[in-house]
Amino acid sequence: MPTTSKLVGNSLRMSRNNQEQVLSLLGLARRAGQLVSGESTVIQAIRNGEAQLVFFASDGGSATEKKVADKCHYYHIALVTAYDADQLSQAIGAKRKLIAVTQPGFAKKMTSLLTNN
Repeated sequence: MPTTSKLVGNSLRMSRNNQEQVLSLLGLARRAGQLVSGESTVIQAIRNGEAQLVFFASDGGSATEKKVADKCHYYHIALVTAYDADQLSQAIGAKRKLIAVTQPGFAKKMTSLLTNN
């Protein structure tokens, strides 16, 4: 788990290949049962220490974004805002703006793809 909360994955700096790989990994993680989605379940996963990496849609509501960013900061969980709701929804096959990865291996690989060009 990251020691500090940070925003990772600036979509303007990240290569297109890495963007697609992260979205593919999100879909794989969902099929493997290693994701939680929706505001209440993600907040609960953050509080319980289950969330390893949190994705929030760049076009999501500002009040929810602040709430999630504050929780991620407090619990030292990385927050990714590089994708919009359509991209996240298409990746996992369900309409969502907030997703948490609960498996450390998936989170580690996604973080490395997001931070390396």
